[in-house]
Amino acid sequence: MSVYHGEVKGRTKTGKKFIRHRKTKKKALIGSYPTQTKIGERKLKKVKGKRGQVKFKLLRDEVVNVYDPKTKKTQKTKIQDLIENPANKIYTRRKVITKGAILSTPLGLVRVTSRPGQNGVINAVKVEEE
Repeated sequence: MSVYHGEVKGRTKTGKKFIRHRKTKKKALIGSYPTQTKIGERKLKKVKGKRGQVKFKLLRDEVVNVYDPKTKKTQKTKIQDLIENPANKIYTRRKVITKGAILSTPLGLVRVTSRPGQNGVINAVKVEEE
C-alpha cells in the first residue's frame, strides 16, 4: 500500500528529473500508515493536523469504556483478550483493535464502537451473549 508523504525531489534511477504534477504543495494530501492499536500499557502518539488541530493516536491501551444498554450505564474496565476482529482475520491473530472488534472483559463480551487509532480512546457496547 502506498501513502503520499510529500513532494518527491531529486532524480530517478536513469537520471531524469522529477517534475511536479501540481503547482502548489498540498498538506491535505499527505497521508500516514494506519495505527494498529494493541493491548498493553497505555501509549498515545500526538499528531498535528490542519488549523492547529491536535489528534491523539492510540498505540496501546489496557482499559475500555463499556456501555450497557440495559442499565444505560458506562463503566471503565480492563481488557482481557481480543476474541475476533471482523475487519481482517490477520488483525485477530495479531490482536489489533479496530472499530467493530469483539473484546473479552470481566463484564462479558463487548464490541468496539470508537476508532482507537483516530479517537485516542476505546469505547465499546456490551454484546448480548447467546
